[in-house]
This record gives sequence, C-alpha cells and structure tokens, in this order.
Amino acid sequence: MDAPRPAGRPSVIAMEALDGNAIAGSLFEYFGSEMTSVRGHCRHCGTFAPIAELAVYARAPGTVARCRTCGDVAFVLVKARGSIELHPEAFQLPQAG
Repeated sequence: MDAPRPAGRPSVIAMEALDGNAIAGSLFEYFGSEMTSVRGHCRHCGTFAPIAELAVYARAPGTVARCRTCGDVAFVLVKARGSIELHPEAFQLPQAG
C-alpha cells in the first residue's frame, strides 16, 4: 500500500526547461567550438534541430537535454572532477570532415 502524500504537495516536482543556449559554455569547453547552432538528429523521433532548440534541464547531477518534439532524452552532460563527459547516445551530431 502506498503511503499517503501530504495534502497540496505534488507527486512530481516540476522543472522549467531552458533552451540549449544554457549549455553553450559547457559545450564549448567540451568541443572547443560554438555548438548551439549545430543541427543534430534525434534518434527517437527523427527530428533535426539545432542544439539551441533542445529543452535543457540543469538542476540534476547531470544536465539533461531533451528533444522538444518527442520529449525523450537527447544527451546528458556531466561535470565531474574538473572534466565534462558527454553522453550523446540519442542525438546524432554531424560528422566532422
């Protein structure tokens, strides 16, 4: 049996999304160039969009960027021990070359 929740308290804490420009500095630090105008491909729904248009949630241990079309996670940025890790499993960036 679930424990009752206090009256008036939501079961999910809502977080307002920022746009991809909120992670411009971290992306520059990771890639060494400006990335917010770079278009990528959501592997969940197929949408092509610039990083600046992703929905970014920065109040977690890692920064989560979600596709604005389908809402699925596009990638996660994690800052740990002075370095940045990018986990872009569901957001394909164009190949350099």
